[in-house]
Amino acid sequence: MKKIFLSILLSLCLVPQFVAAESNEMKQFEAKVIDIIEQKEVTDESGYTLIQQDLLLEGLTEPWKGKEIYYNGISDMVVLNMINSAYTVGDRVIMNSFLNQEGENEFFVLDLVRRNYIYLLGIIFAIVVFLVGRKKGLLSLFSLGVTFFIIIKIIIPFIINGYNPLLVALFGSFLITICVMYLTEGVSKKTHIGVLSVFISLSVAFLLSIIFVSLARLSGFSSEEVSLLANAGSSIINFKGLLLAGILIGTLGVLDDAILSQIEAVEQLRTVNPNLSKKELIQSALIIGRTHIGAMVNTLFLAYAGASLPLLILFSLNTELITFGQALDNEFIATEIIRTLTGSIGLCLAVPIATILATYALHIQEKTPV
Repeated sequence: MKKIFLSILLSLCLVPQFVAAESNEMKQFEAKVIDIIEQKEVTDESGYTLIQQDLLLEGLTEPWKGKEIYYNGISDMVVLNMINSAYTVGDRVIMNSFLNQEGENEFFVLDLVRRNYIYLLGIIFAIVVFLVGRKKGLLSLFSLGVTFFIIIKIIIPFIINGYNPLLVALFGSFLITICVMYLTEGVSKKTHIGVLSVFISLSVAFLLSIIFVSLARLSGFSSEEVSLLANAGSSIINFKGLLLAGILIGTLGVLDDAILSQIEAVEQLRTVNPNLSKKELIQSALIIGRTHIGAMVNTLFLAYAGASLPLLILFSLNTELITFGQALDNEFIATEIIRTLTGSIGLCLAVPIATILATYALHIQEKTPV
């Protein structure tokens, strides 16, 4: 979800604010490409090829609805745009218009309109989840909507209004946990155990993240998105707290699955063999849990490595100038490693915590004497 929110923020909020600094007459609208007047490729000093285009467009929304617009995109300046792809006739794009010092309208193409494809993929996703998961899948879709609502309508507004991001994220994470678990699993003893297990595991990850972010003196300004957010005038936000909040919410995403699976494993083992003692039940359930840990920890690493892949490649190309130790000293790399390790520790502890709680809460019948 983080990438979706940042993309919306960058394309629809930050860029217009930068342009608005030059003129108060800036307006954003949508248009359709009706002709490619001219196109050329330019190569920068590093050998990277960029595409520049002069376009003729038709406005689709006010204040330029139905009007022809000329966009001069060919320039002697070689600048790496947010996207570097050639537009084709029929493409819908997001544009800005503003009055220059001569009082004339100037236009800029900001980005491609992608929402229709995202809506289509979302519909396919919902259909697949429903067909495979049936009632449980439908409840999971509803819980996803609740999670999105809590993040957009509670967590983000409170952070923007200057509240401590970490405390907001902590409260929001527990609220998400309660809503999601009780929606998908219903009100039961297993759900109570799951909520308690998440609370304990998340608290451990919470404390570890605070300690090691402080020891490593991470500022929270390692990513380009945060720098843009700061430049947009969001000085009221505590960016170090925002970093910790991101770690907390990211950890929550893997805890729910691991904990619920482990509680279900304990329940099934107890059902199959009610004569198992508590010790035997814990040992058997932990064997299942260790397999889950191995898969989920690797998933966490791959998720963060995938997000950081361009930077990892950059370091790999400069191994003669930057050692492995120096790469670890980079704040962006250090941030992702601490994020991964604290989340992984919380995940690993969640398995025995959920197993023990489930064993003592769900175990009814001890082994009968022979």
